[in-house]
Amino acid sequence: MTLTSTATTITSDQTAHTARLAPRSQHLWEVSWLPGQVLDRNSAMNAMIVADLARDADLNEQHHLWPFIQAWAAGLGLTGSEAISRASQPASPRQQHDREGERSDPEAGH
Repeated sequence: MTLTSTATTITSDQTAHTARLAPRSQHLWEVSWLPGQVLDRNSAMNAMIVADLARDADLNEQHHLWPFIQAWAAGLGLTGSEAISRASQPASPRQQHDREGERSDPEAGH
C-alpha cells in the first residue's frame, strides 16, 4: 500500500479511488467513494487508507486491523462495515479516466 499525496490529490497504488482538494477550497477535500461529503485533509487520508484496505477480500471483524478501520470509519460518520462496503465499490469510469490523465502528465512527476 502506497499513498501518494500532493497539494491537491491523494492517490493509491491499490485503488482507483482518489481524494482531491475541493473546488475553490484550500482546506476541504472530496473523496471519490464519499460523494457529496467534504473532509479535512486528515480525514481524506484516512478515507484513502480505508479504500486501500477494502480491496482485501478477507477483511472482517476478526482482522487484526479492524479496530483501526472502525476508528477511521467513525471519523467519517460510518461503521467499519459501511466504510468497507462503500470503499470496495469500483471507482466510476470518470475517476479512472482522471487517474490515467494524472499518470500521463509529465508535469505531475509520475
